[in-house]
Amino acid sequence: MIRNYLKIAWRSLLKNKLQTLINITGLSIGMASCILILMFVFDELSYDKFWKNGDRVYRMSLERIYPGRSTKYAIIPPSYAQSVKKELPEVEETVRIFNNGGGTLIRHNNQILEENNVLFADSNFFKVFQLPMIYGNPEKALLAPNTVVLTESTAKRYFGTTNAMGKYLEFVQGPKVQVTGICADMPKNAHFQFDFLNSVKGIRFAEATNHINFAATTYLLLKPHTSPEQVQAKFPAIVEKYAAGEVQRTFGVSFNDYLKAGNGYFYFLQPLQSIHLESHLEAELGANGSRNLVYIFMVIAVFVLLIACINFMNLATARSTERAKEVGIRKTLGSTKSQLSIQFLTESILLSVTSLFVAVLIVVLVLPSFNNLANKTLVLDNFFTWKTIPLLLILSITVGLMAGMYPAGVLSSFQPIQVLKGKFTSKKQGHALRNGLVVFQFSISIILIISTLVVYRQLNYIQNKELGYSKDFVIHLRGAGFLGNRTQVFKDEVQKITGVEKVGGTSAEPGQENFFGISFRKGGEKETVTGKGMVADEGYLQTLNMETAEGRFFNREFNDSLSIILNQEAVKALRLKNPIGQKIFSPDNFVQGDGPEVTYTIVGVVKDFHFSSLHQKITPLFIVNDRFFARTSNLIGVRINTPDFQSVVGQLQQTWKKFLPEQPFNYAFLDADLAELYRNEKVSQQVFWIFSFLGILIACMGLLGLVSYIVQQRTKEIGIRKVLGATVPGIILLLSKDLLKLVLIALLVASPVAYYFMHSWLQDFAYKTEIAWWIFALAGIMAVLIAFVTISFQSIKAALMNPVKSLKTE
Repeated sequence: MIRNYLKIAWRSLLKNKLQTLINITGLSIGMASCILILMFVFDELSYDKFWKNGDRVYRMSLERIYPGRSTKYAIIPPSYAQSVKKELPEVEETVRIFNNGGGTLIRHNNQILEENNVLFADSNFFKVFQLPMIYGNPEKALLAPNTVVLTESTAKRYFGTTNAMGKYLEFVQGPKVQVTGICADMPKNAHFQFDFLNSVKGIRFAEATNHINFAATTYLLLKPHTSPEQVQAKFPAIVEKYAAGEVQRTFGVSFNDYLKAGNGYFYFLQPLQSIHLESHLEAELGANGSRNLVYIFMVIAVFVLLIACINFMNLATARSTERAKEVGIRKTLGSTKSQLSIQFLTESILLSVTSLFVAVLIVVLVLPSFNNLANKTLVLDNFFTWKTIPLLLILSITVGLMAGMYPAGVLSSFQPIQVLKGKFTSKKQGHALRNGLVVFQFSISIILIISTLVVYRQLNYIQNKELGYSKDFVIHLRGAGFLGNRTQVFKDEVQKITGVEKVGGTSAEPGQENFFGISFRKGGEKETVTGKGMVADEGYLQTLNMETAEGRFFNREFNDSLSIILNQEAVKALRLKNPIGQKIFSPDNFVQGDGPEVTYTIVGVVKDFHFSSLHQKITPLFIVNDRFFARTSNLIGVRINTPDFQSVVGQLQQTWKKFLPEQPFNYAFLDADLAELYRNEKVSQQVFWIFSFLGILIACMGLLGLVSYIVQQRTKEIGIRKVLGATVPGIILLLSKDLLKLVLIALLVASPVAYYFMHSWLQDFAYKTEIAWWIFALAGIMAVLIAFVTISFQSIKAALMNPVKSLKTE
């Protein structure tokens, strides 16, 4: 019996090659889209799920509360790891990770190589993060100072073998380190990455008692069956016990007065397995994803697949008149309704399974492009496993049942007498359902169109918003700290290059995470304001074409070693009036370590500029001069005034090699770096464009099927109207107006839904565009035009049909 069903189904599909091709195309595109998105979603949801005991690991993070504002940090004071473990029996282990904040230069075999994945960690790192150790003892590998654990691929890259135990590497700005362990490569789906894991043993800053200055990413391994909420509830008492004395010594006020003034430290726990999708704090160890984006992609996958199913249903019912006589004859010969239903469902399932194989082929072909688009390294072998393949087959059968259930019910319920007499008419319920399906299809398509337009507008807004500085034609040279006392000579040489307009040095470039924290108070007050800090020389702010609101920039003609420039937000936070010439005081003595407060004189106030991405509001920024500050300017900004970039870069490289022949020439354009801040938004935009197009394409196929059905039902009516003098445009309007009404209804349904989701999405930005009314109008016009073009294809064909042929009866 089953064999007979399959044989008849196969013959039926081959008999109607065009309809079968359209159905397979629609379903396979929908399934391929669904598979690709599911691969992306599964990868995003898999982050940090592989760690043993990962469900018991939490990151201790901080919301630092200031008077009138607060900032959340992924790093906390280094001493809390020890204090929490000492005070809380619920904590089994704690470990700290320190990020060096940028590229690290390593000298090996007379070459200098730059490494970006260099971390420092406590010796018990492998007790919390149980990464397989290939060589060495995980409990002892990081016990001694100046030791390092390499990943397997890093060991091969440097030494040509994984067994690099006992070998040495030399940090250009640090000591020689000995390799004491080789571990497996970090999985790509971890929220932090490293190639070098150095011991913090012997590093004074990490070992000093510090409960108020943030520096360490700290993880807690809780004991089994421990409630993280109960652990978190005990943090305030620990903070008061250990931080109160340091607050008194540093700020000169009691801890209670400090809290009353509007300050505070709220420590909270973040589950390890949710960090990648849910955490967007200051000083993250790496770029994280977005749970909202994952949800949006999942919804898109379901929507595109639903559109494909609806498309199949509409095309199947469009063929109902054609197959009515077949049903009538079968019923006359004794076929039951259930047998006919099974037959039509078999056709649907066969079509769906065939579409699945075509979809897999599409996925194989487009996966490299999708990886490039989504910045992923998705692999088919990781997705198509013995678990997922049966699920995909079940999914295709389910899709076949969903898509074929209604057509099977309609076709199997035909009355044989009426059908064989040629009196077949559709039911009102079926007509309403088909109209509803069209509204649903185009509602989804319009939601995708509106979402695409909003994402495009927001991305265009953040890329073209006035940032407070000029980002174009600026090149940053990295690793300039190695110039040392030759820095000024180097800058003078660069200034002589044809096409170079301005040159300046800094410790931090806009858009990066290398702004350090620093606190200040104004005279006569104990209250401090903590903000971001950067080092700049006399030329950097001018290189970015920043503007002063008051005062001046740093100048080599003045003794600016203890001068400081504030942004307007810092002036507000310190409650300064007429700030130029005033003294402010910093307890953060980076030059002498634990020495006395440093007094700075305000010489300028720059207009607020966006030194972080537009996801974050502008916060207080303090700019100090590099002639005094301990941190050297590791970046040199170069503004050029010529479109011949290659020529200037070539001359910069020659000058660089003249001063630093061993060090790699590393440069980047500022505008390109800033564009990377919004890669997720760019991916969203491109995904919306692609799947909006696919959704509309499949929806148009469904609309084409419905028009075909209507034309079949109204063939004689059209013939009579033509005989009575109806024109071709009149008939086209007759057939189009009802369906275009459905598209307009879809616009009314889709607009509030799209507004809700896009309004929620925009809340991730501190600075955002508005959702303008014309976006909905444009989406509606686009949908109507697309629908009209689709409808016209069949309408014109029907309007041009010979009325004699239309009115012919057998």
